[in-house]
Amino acid sequence: MRILGISAFYHDSAAALIENGAIIAAAQEERFTRKKHDPGFPKEAIEYCLKEAGLTLSDVDHVVFFEKPFIKFERLLETYLASAPAGFQSFKMAIPVWIKDKLFQKGNLIELLEEFENANEGTSEIEDKLLFAEHHQSHAASAFFPSPFEEAIILTMDGVGEWATASVAIGRGNELTTVKEIQFPHSLGLLYSAMTYYTGFRVNSGEYKVMGLAPYGEPKYADLIKNNLIDIKEDGSFWLDQSYFNYATGLTMTSSKFHDLFGAPPRTSEDQITQREMDLAASVQAVTEEVMLKMTESLAKEYGIKNLCLAGGVALNCVANGKVIRAGSFDNVWVQPAAGDAGGALGAALAAHYIEKKQPRTVGSNMDAMKGSYLGPEYEQSDIETRLTKAGAVFEVLTDETVMTETAKCLEDGHAVGWFQGRMEFGPRALGGRSILGDPRNPEMQKTLNLKIKYRESFRPFAPSIISDEVSNYFEHEGTSPYMLVVAPVKEEHRKDTSKEDVGLFGIEKLNIPRSTIPAITHVDYSARIQTVHEETNPRYHALISAFKKQTGCPIVVNTSFNVRGEPIVNTPEDAFHCFMGTEMDTLVVGNCLMRKPAQDQSLAEDYKDKFDLD
Repeated sequence: MRILGISAFYHDSAAALIENGAIIAAAQEERFTRKKHDPGFPKEAIEYCLKEAGLTLSDVDHVVFFEKPFIKFERLLETYLASAPAGFQSFKMAIPVWIKDKLFQKGNLIELLEEFENANEGTSEIEDKLLFAEHHQSHAASAFFPSPFEEAIILTMDGVGEWATASVAIGRGNELTTVKEIQFPHSLGLLYSAMTYYTGFRVNSGEYKVMGLAPYGEPKYADLIKNNLIDIKEDGSFWLDQSYFNYATGLTMTSSKFHDLFGAPPRTSEDQITQREMDLAASVQAVTEEVMLKMTESLAKEYGIKNLCLAGGVALNCVANGKVIRAGSFDNVWVQPAAGDAGGALGAALAAHYIEKKQPRTVGSNMDAMKGSYLGPEYEQSDIETRLTKAGAVFEVLTDETVMTETAKCLEDGHAVGWFQGRMEFGPRALGGRSILGDPRNPEMQKTLNLKIKYRESFRPFAPSIISDEVSNYFEHEGTSPYMLVVAPVKEEHRKDTSKEDVGLFGIEKLNIPRSTIPAITHVDYSARIQTVHEETNPRYHALISAFKKQTGCPIVVNTSFNVRGEPIVNTPEDAFHCFMGTEMDTLVVGNCLMRKPAQDQSLAEDYKDKFDLD
């Protein structure tokens, strides 16, 4: 049984293909179109998935969309009617779009799929194949069915699906049953997005910046948030006072009452980030963690199930995830690596296979079914060489062993290294397939990567990729974290006492003080976002870090996504070379091809810099 899942028309469109329950391929459309957070019909992602399996669309048994448009439209209408005449301007803008496109999404999908197949098969055949899952059902399915658990509680939290903003499901075998919901407009995800908007970042893409900014601040406004914006119950359920918000029927996230409460209008993106924004970020982060901790503790007590799965956009809050794990309410916690809407494509396909078609499910012993989330395209060595030559690259071709030792030497020499290997990752994190790497011992590496390679805010943290069996030697974390979705403290023996250097410093001023033996990945609160690297899922990345350890004694490299600000993560060897030439990256390794910046035609650099939209 072959099932194609699709998420589209909001943000982060994606496609995923499963065969008899096994995940064959999955990818976001943005990686192909080069439009960040591309919301369009995922034509190229579908094309890739089918090509990976050697199929055409006619070979697929079902195509599943990740949500139900009619129910979403019902929520829109009910919300506007309940608040009329307020929100008329927003209503006037939204309804024509819905009437023209979204309300009749089934017909639009059939037309787009027929056009994709280009075979004039007739509406009935495609229509018979088309299924619709619910938004939170797709999220929950994406978290439970690939997990290594026979039984689990699944917590999904995001902005909003059709109606649900938070939901709890119980998964057993091939069954998934929703048992609790919190509904729109009460949403932890939208509270976080409202603060993202208020602190001057873009909603649906800037939330992780708020999370990264939070350690530089103090949660001075947490009580103000809890006393006015959100009422948190002991079981973690909550209620938001809508008079402070404008997202339900307005054109912005926050209302004038919100601005009055915090004493100023929203920061614009051009304004300098101040200690106030850091404190606001710390405050909303603290509230988010309180909700998640109360909710997960309550669920563990109520159901007595020792496994927890997380999905939805809030599950990308790796700081909160780390605290949930360390709280110990569950023996095991597994987070879907593509926890946002892109992962809904995979969840929709899995929901159809197990819930709709009631297919049997076999759970592996320890490993999950995500294959390390390396589910995107890969390129043969001969193809890589042809593509790079055509792009104008000057490279040397090394053996498998030599490429590891040479790359490790470049890292030791302080180089920023583009690392392009194997299949592309599915989800927002680069996991050693499409990564930029550095030496974590270098105190200048964070600043170098942020300002000279990524062209982004200096405060943004980087992640350590560590050989899996070394993690407990460096971090206060037991077990694995293969998807970079858990933040944990650096162990005391690796920390440096910075109390004297910190005197009189505030916020980002603390950034340049080395806080551990691995300063490039140690945040100001001595935390780090961990990725454990496993030989079973990524043998080449594991071999590289092992070579770096052999040369330096350090089993860790700095890992950040292979892109610049405003660009999606690179997909093709050409994308990698363009990014390499358009930045101050020192070395690029694609397959067994190694490129050094001084050997390249420098006239190409300006051409490629012009390709990046860095505004």
